[in-house]
Amino acid sequence: MCAMWRLQVALCTLSVLSLSFGGESKARSCSEVRQAYNAKGFSIVNVPHQEISGEHLRVCPQGYTCCTSEMEDKLNQQSKLEFENLVEDSSHNMRTTFVSRHKKFDEFFLELLDNSEKSLNSMFTRTYGKLYMQNSEVFQDLFTELKRYYTGGNVNLEEMLNDFWARLLERMFQLLNSQYHFTDDYLECVSKYTDQLKPFGDVPRKLKAQVTRAFIAARTFVQGLMVGREVANRVAKVNVVPACVRALTKMLYCPYCRGMPGLKPCHNYCHNVMRGCLANQADLDAEWNLFIDAMLLVADRLEGPFNIEAVIEPIDIKISEAIMTMQDNSMQVSAKVFQGCGQPKPSGIGRSTRGISDVFNARFRPYTPEERPTTAAGTSLDRLRVVWRTMQHSVIEIKEKLKESKRFWSNLPDDICAKGKLTEFDEEQCWNSHTKGRYFPEVVKEGLTNQVNNPEVDVDITRPDTLIRQQIMALRVMTNKLKNAYNGNDIYFQDSSDEGSSSGSGSGCSDGCTTEFVFVGTDAPVVGADRSDERAAAAGKSFSRGPSLLLVMAALTLPLWAWQTRWR
Repeated sequence: MCAMWRLQVALCTLSVLSLSFGGESKARSCSEVRQAYNAKGFSIVNVPHQEISGEHLRVCPQGYTCCTSEMEDKLNQQSKLEFENLVEDSSHNMRTTFVSRHKKFDEFFLELLDNSEKSLNSMFTRTYGKLYMQNSEVFQDLFTELKRYYTGGNVNLEEMLNDFWARLLERMFQLLNSQYHFTDDYLECVSKYTDQLKPFGDVPRKLKAQVTRAFIAARTFVQGLMVGREVANRVAKVNVVPACVRALTKMLYCPYCRGMPGLKPCHNYCHNVMRGCLANQADLDAEWNLFIDAMLLVADRLEGPFNIEAVIEPIDIKISEAIMTMQDNSMQVSAKVFQGCGQPKPSGIGRSTRGISDVFNARFRPYTPEERPTTAAGTSLDRLRVVWRTMQHSVIEIKEKLKESKRFWSNLPDDICAKGKLTEFDEEQCWNSHTKGRYFPEVVKEGLTNQVNNPEVDVDITRPDTLIRQQIMALRVMTNKLKNAYNGNDIYFQDSSDEGSSSGSGSGCSDGCTTEFVFVGTDAPVVGADRSDERAAAAGKSFSRGPSLLLVMAALTLPLWAWQTRWR
C-alpha cells in the first residue's frame, strides 16, 4: 500500500515536471524585444531570452512578459523623456516663429530710428554748423526718449512730446523777444502756457496723435511677440505627472513587454492619452486665440503702405503753418506771457539786428531729389524707405505665422498622434492598451474638466496646473494692452489732465477691454481728402494719415526743418 502511494506521488511529480518543461518550450522568444530595447541605448544583460511570468509588473499587463521590474522602470523614464521631446518638437516651429520674428522686428524698428537720427544730425551739422549744435540737444533728447519708450522704458510718451514742443517754444520765444533777458525760471513759466496759448496752432496735437499711435503700436507689438515667445517656451516644457507617465508607458512600451516592440498604438487610444496628459495646455487655447487675434489687429496698424513723399510733403506744410502761426500771433503770445509771467528785464543790447520778418520770411517747400539731405554714409532718405519696406514684409510674414498658430494648444494632441507618425493606420492592427486589436472607448474632448471620464489617464480636474494658469493671465494682460494699442491708447500712464483721456475717437475702449488698467487716450488723426489742394494753399487745411510708423519719421524730421528759416 505504501509502495503504491509512493508510486503515485512519483508519477504526479513527473507529470508536473513534464508539463513545466512543455510550457517552457512553448514560451515565446524575446529576441525582438532585446534588439529594440538595446536600440534605445539600454543594456540587455538582464533582459529575458524568453517570456517570464509578469506578476511583478506595476504598469503593463501581468501575463507572460519580456520585461523585468528594472526594465519597466527604465521604460517609464523613457516614456516621460520621449513625451517631453514630442511636445518640444511639435511646438518648435511655432516657438521659433516668435523668437526670430521678435528679433527681426526689433532690429528693423531700431534701425529705422537710427537712420532717421543719423541722417538729420548729419544734414543739420553740415548745413547750420554751430547754430544747430547749440540747439541739437532738443532733438537728440527727443530721439533718446522715443527709443527709451520703445524699448520698454518708463516714459510717458505724450508728456515727453509735450515737453519737446514746450522747449521749442522756449527757444522761439527768446528769438521773438531777443531784446529781453529771460531766466530759466521765466522760461519755465513760458512753457506752462503752451497748451493755453497754442502758439503753434493745432500741429502739435495732430503730430502727437500720429507719433503716439505709431509708437504705441510698435512697442506693444514687439512686447506681444516677446510674451508669445515666453509663454510658448514655458508651456512647451510640460509638467508630466505620475498618472500621465503611467499612461504613456502603457501606450508606448507595454507592447515591448508583450513581445511586440514594433506595434504602434491605436489612433484614438493615443488621443485619449495625449488629451489627458495635455489637458492643462488645452485650457490655454482660448486665451491664446484671443491674444493672436489682438496681435493681428495691431499688425494691421503697422502694415500700411509706405510712401515717404506722400507723408513728408504735406507735413512740412503743417510745420511751416505752425511756425507762421507763431509769427502771426507773436505779439498776442508775448503779451499774454508777459501778463502771466511778469515783465522781463531788458537785455541791454536792443532787439536783434535780424528782424522777425527776416527770420520768418518764407514758407517751407519740399526738397527736390537733388536737394534731398543725405547721411554721412552717402545714403539718402531712400534708405529709410528700404528699411521700412523690409519691415513691412516682416510684418506680413509675422501675420501669416500668427494665423497658423491659432488653436495650436488644443490641436497639439492631433499633431502628436498623427497617423503613421506615432500611431498605426490600421485600426485592427494596433496596440489598444492590453493587446493587438481595435480600440473601442470614445475619445474625450480637450480641456481639464473633460478629463473626468478619460479612460486612460487619471486626471485630477480639481487641481489646475499653476504654471499654465500664470501663462493664461500673462496672455490676458497682453491682450488688453494690444487692444488698447490698436485704439491708440497706452495703458501704462495716467494722463496729467482729466480731459486728456476723454476726448477724441481714440479715447474709447473696444469691446473686451477691461477697466483694471489706466490708459492715455489720443485723438484720431484727421484724414485729408485731397493733398494737391492743400499744397496750393500752404496755410490751408492740414493733412494727416492713419496711424503708421512712417509718420514717425516725418514727425521727427520736419520740426527740425522748421528751424531752417531761423538759422539761415
